[in-house]
Amino acid sequence: MPELAPGLQGLLAPFSLEGRVALVTGASSGFGRHFADVLSQAGARVVLAARRLELVEAAAAEVRTAGGEACAVAMDVTDSASIASALDTAERALGVATVVVNNAGITIPKPLLDLSDDDWRSVVDTNLNGVAYVTRATARRMVDAGLGGSIINIASILALRVQSLLTNYAAAKAGVVQFTKTAALELAPHDIRVNALCPGYFATEMIREWLATPDGQALAARIPQGRAGELDELNGPLLLLASDASSHMTGADIVIDGGHLLSDL
Repeated sequence: MPELAPGLQGLLAPFSLEGRVALVTGASSGFGRHFADVLSQAGARVVLAARRLELVEAAAAEVRTAGGEACAVAMDVTDSASIASALDTAERALGVATVVVNNAGITIPKPLLDLSDDDWRSVVDTNLNGVAYVTRATARRMVDAGLGGSIINIASILALRVQSLLTNYAAAKAGVVQFTKTAALELAPHDIRVNALCPGYFATEMIREWLATPDGQALAARIPQGRAGELDELNGPLLLLASDASSHMTGADIVIDGGHLLSDL
């Protein structure tokens, strides 16, 4: 790769995460696993969190092999005691996390009439309550340490537009967007910024094969750009919100969807 021009080096300097600790929940696969790599490449020491410790231990080992500094913690984002224990472990290993990516999420796609109480509760607990609990816990530790920071909540285009069979998911993600705005208002005096990313359909390992099916291709055809996103296309928005490059942004929700929300009804 050619050396960057001095002027470009200066322009890109605010995107650096050197000296910072970043926490990513749901980091064993998909978006979270990718985000951990990106944050590490930007200079952060990365804490990878998920319920299954063996999966994030393997992921953290891969980050270290690539030259980064990382640790793995077991965390159930629906359980405040589990969050506290995981953050204690992370702080002993790497320090206080000042970049937090609330990525953990699940989906149980069913018609509303077929959703059980447990189906509803599981999705809302993980996708909304988990975001709130981790935000609260990490923000408290930043305040106690006298540190500012950036919290990035992973919402969805389904927070802004609907799709059948996902009432629990859409409701939770819409809640994430409104929670993000309210938390941003409250935490701004502590120099803690809270923003949200609202991705559309991306070619993760979970849906890449489905995207090649007739149903997947039909969905892609409804996206104005004619395709699902690639994970690398989330790098810029992620680093913008994680770093000082967005120092005057808080309470924002950024859509990355190839224009999907703009498609004709």
